[in-house]
Amino acid sequence: MSRKAPEQDIDESALSTHHPKDHAAGVKAVMVSLRRGWEQMGAGRTMLTLPLLNQRSGFDCPGCAWPDPQEADGDKRSPAEFCENGAKAVAEEATTRRVDAEFFAKHSVEELAGMSDYWLGQQGRLTQPMIKRSGDTHYRPIDWDAALDVVADGLRALDHPDEAAFYTSGRTSNEAAFLYQLLVRSFGTNNLPDCSNMCHESSGSALTETIGIGKGSVSLADVEHADLVMVVGQNPGTNHPRMLSTLEKVKGHGGQIIAVNPLPEAGLMRFKNPQNVRGVVGKGTALCDEFAQIRIGGDLALFKALTALLAKAEQDAPGTVLDREFIEQHTHGFDEFYAQATDIDWDATLKATALSREQIEKIARMLIESERTVICWAMGLTQQKKAVPTIREAVNLLLMRGMIGKPGAGVCPVRGHSNVQGDRTMGIWEKMPEKFMDAMEAEFGIPMPRKHGYDTVDALHAMQAGEVKAFFAVGGNFVSATPDTAGTERALRGCDLTVQVSTKLNRSHAVAGDTALILPTLGRTEKDVQESGPQFVTVEDSMSVVHASRGRLSPVSGTLLSEVAIVSRLGRKLLGDGHPVRWEAFEKDYDAVREHIAAVVPGCTDYNEKVRRPDGFVLPHPPRDSRTFTTTTGKANFTVNEAEPLEVPEGRLLLQTLRSHDQYNTTIYGLSDRYRGIEDARRVVMVNEKDIAALGFAEGDLVDMVSEWPGKPGPDGESTVEERRAEAFRIVAYPTARDCAAAYYPEANPLVPLGAVAEKSNTPVSKAVLIRLERSAG
Repeated sequence: MSRKAPEQDIDESALSTHHPKDHAAGVKAVMVSLRRGWEQMGAGRTMLTLPLLNQRSGFDCPGCAWPDPQEADGDKRSPAEFCENGAKAVAEEATTRRVDAEFFAKHSVEELAGMSDYWLGQQGRLTQPMIKRSGDTHYRPIDWDAALDVVADGLRALDHPDEAAFYTSGRTSNEAAFLYQLLVRSFGTNNLPDCSNMCHESSGSALTETIGIGKGSVSLADVEHADLVMVVGQNPGTNHPRMLSTLEKVKGHGGQIIAVNPLPEAGLMRFKNPQNVRGVVGKGTALCDEFAQIRIGGDLALFKALTALLAKAEQDAPGTVLDREFIEQHTHGFDEFYAQATDIDWDATLKATALSREQIEKIARMLIESERTVICWAMGLTQQKKAVPTIREAVNLLLMRGMIGKPGAGVCPVRGHSNVQGDRTMGIWEKMPEKFMDAMEAEFGIPMPRKHGYDTVDALHAMQAGEVKAFFAVGGNFVSATPDTAGTERALRGCDLTVQVSTKLNRSHAVAGDTALILPTLGRTEKDVQESGPQFVTVEDSMSVVHASRGRLSPVSGTLLSEVAIVSRLGRKLLGDGHPVRWEAFEKDYDAVREHIAAVVPGCTDYNEKVRRPDGFVLPHPPRDSRTFTTTTGKANFTVNEAEPLEVPEGRLLLQTLRSHDQYNTTIYGLSDRYRGIEDARRVVMVNEKDIAALGFAEGDLVDMVSEWPGKPGPDGESTVEERRAEAFRIVAYPTARDCAAAYYPEANPLVPLGAVAEKSNTPVSKAVLIRLERSAG
């Protein structure tokens, strides 16, 4: 039975608020999970699907990349190894709602473009290939063979392969990602922008420079057994709720947790684990020992103050704070770092962080007393202008104490998508190392392009300049994931060809090039049967564990193809039957793909055998495994980082964009941000009640948010301000840090111009947007 999608779009006037929650999960989370499953899938399908989620014989969650318990570490998996938002993700993918040819005949592309991300996503699963040809107002059905001919012809018609950009989402499997980058590079370009460019690129840049590898250095067991876990710029209660079970274990053995965030997120305060008695009928587990409610953009100043306090403590009691043996044997640049480490301007630090000196000193003491420290972070750090130096300074803090390559200690960038890390491992990057390219050439006997390609921001610049004329996306919702919404839409509509490989309808389908195709694909939950029999795919979690994922549900339509099949068939169409790569073999049997992965990708020897183990295998991580650092110096690098506190002029606020509890990335599950107490609306801006009064507003006022960025110099060289407007947001009083505000993306994305990016990583600055509020005319 097909369950009905919403007929109407969001009624923002229905906004209601209640007091924010002081805990996450509990029985309510279980009930919401089951209700959403029932609404989308029905009771039977819900009970069939959820028990398979994150199980060894089941499928990997389409949501976050938090790792599963490992038998080798003595941890057994729960029969319910999923969270509320993971259940929502499965319900959205396994929904019985359908978007078919009749739907597209009813709704024009222009009409779809006027609907919200929520409405579009709730319509259901795509069932057959669709095309909008030049001049068409609606998408129309097309068969697979003809659709791929259109794509291949459009790509071959380009003057150069660099006139195409090939985007990838983190939901792509390792097998599909490997074949996709092989196809793109066989075509002749490295234009491989991906979702990492917009989230953890800052982490990769900072970690590669400092420890030699752009991945976290900890295992799940390391986090569980840490004495101290710092959770910075992160909201695990919504974005990766299974992390709360790990933090509960930290508390169980006496470990401490420090939360650093501009908002008091419920999931960092208390966890009511619905799988134990205390979480069902008791108060749950208090998680946060110290909540540092930092001002947006103050993280670098905080880390520099902490490194200074540790350096001063070492000077006062030599040999008691720093791990001198580790520093001497395994690090480089310590003397230069240490020479400036004790310099601290307390006035500037307190202004930048909005924390008290007493609290900062208390956190420093906690770091000194801890023998095993883990620092976790997410987009709250990575999407700032100073994101890379901020993360480098966090690494300095750990290096001072020898907390890399030590059990129970290390860096933990928490990835927000199920296989975003695996995509990068498989070669989805616009500037892969030369060794990888050499291995590709040796394996396939074809030349690989060596000129670096476009990342996401650069690809958008190139589209806007008319230098990229074809856009191909495997997964994701590019329009709603990127900044500068209006500019992104103009860029895509200006392309000759746009292609979206998708499971569900989203806004990117409504922002179409001159010719546009929608290619529907199997979901993570669905059976994938090819000529050689049932197939499985593999993914990599946030902690470098690679494991298998097997769909169990019958596909929603007999016309769907897997991502592997789509890429393989396009490879034959685009490159011809005479191409050295035997594309047809990959679609028949995914083991053939994995044999090539084993030959090309470092750490993947015997890949087919290893991924068939119950828990898969862990990729090598030299800093973690042997304190080997493959940096330019051959050691872990201390760095010198300069803090530049953000100035907030009178009458202005610093805005961060974030998810509601009812969304995952750009997928909007519903309209209930339950933990924050905001219901039935999304165009809201959360502001401290004291700031609301100081700015002359009242809670509930309708305002426009106007962002202010440094513009191009004027005719006489004078400074100018570039402004962007997002209209009709309702003010909600919320206990944010003073001078700060928060709003949901993608609704707030128009406020961020393409030129506003983090230093070195080129990641959009969505967590530190200077805004003013103006009364709305709407």
